[in-house]
Amino acid sequence: MLSDFLTLLAVAFAFCVVLMAFIWWLSVRIKNAGIVDIAWSAGFSVVAVLYGLLAHGNGTRRWIITSMAAIWSLRLGGYLYFRVMGHHPVEDRRYAQLRVEWGAQADRKMFWFFQLQGALQLVLSLPFLLAALNPEPQIQLIEWVGFTVWLLALTGESVADAQLKRFKANPANKGGVCQLGLWRYSRHPNYFFEWLIWMGFFLFACGSPWGWVTFFCPLLMWHFLLKVTGIPMTEELAVKTKGEPYREYQRTTNKFVPWFPKKKEQV
Repeated sequence: MLSDFLTLLAVAFAFCVVLMAFIWWLSVRIKNAGIVDIAWSAGFSVVAVLYGLLAHGNGTRRWIITSMAAIWSLRLGGYLYFRVMGHHPVEDRRYAQLRVEWGAQADRKMFWFFQLQGALQLVLSLPFLLAALNPEPQIQLIEWVGFTVWLLALTGESVADAQLKRFKANPANKGGVCQLGLWRYSRHPNYFFEWLIWMGFFLFACGSPWGWVTFFCPLLMWHFLLKVTGIPMTEELAVKTKGEPYREYQRTTNKFVPWFPKKKEQV
């Protein structure tokens, strides 16, 4: 199993390196580094299919985890495609800020930044790989629990994205704060359900040998979403553009985990 593990990891590594090199080249051509978000999300589907085709684990398990990864990956990649390309040629503020900070070395540094995304992609694919290598014919209870968590989370994330899209599509809501549906109970329900999807992947992997070591995957996603590029940057921009209505939203609504809103402060 170890030789199969290393071989498949090497195949996925080569794919991630080539994918991110190509996306970097394309981003230089179109002057929009935001496309790396699309490639990062959608690229997981290719990695998962490679594992599903080349691994020698139980066929049913292989295709369950491959389908879980591919469906999540393509849905998120498609959503980001329309978001990123809908604003093209305007570049996402995160990457625009990096260009300012990096100056004349921006393109060179962006190449290695993209490769770092590829490395993260490889590391986070381990739940898919370990499950695809498992020869055990019986699907374990923990795997069905992981599948159920994944399905609920995927549904929640899709609903949250659709509600936000519907809110933004109404011209009357321009500059307003979305509190439609799930957004009434969490300021970032899409991020919460994205994290929950990775909990589902982890739980599914726990049914396979060494699957428990992938506990770092939901932890990494939690860290990035709550501490790095997810919530901090999103809220900083929201406060700047929406002002006091968003601050009031922060006071009354949970940041991450959906819960009943607090009462508004009396003036």
